[in-house]
Amino acid sequence: MEDYTAAIECQPAFEVPYYNRGLVLYRLGCFDEAIRDFRKVLELNPQFEDAALSLKQAILDKEEKQRRGY
Repeated sequence: MEDYTAAIECQPAFEVPYYNRGLVLYRLGCFDEAIRDFRKVLELNPQFEDAALSLKQAILDKEEKQRRGY
């Protein structure tokens, strides 16, 4: 994940490292951070469909986690 963060620092207008870091954060269960990265991807590139789908899934999973009280 540090590599993606370093890539973001070098090229903050390039959406792919945000997306990849978001995927890692999502898999770790860090939904708020993943959601933030997916939203940044869509800010930079509104046509990035995989980011839109990942954002929706992260929001749903976050809500489910809250409902279950984890």
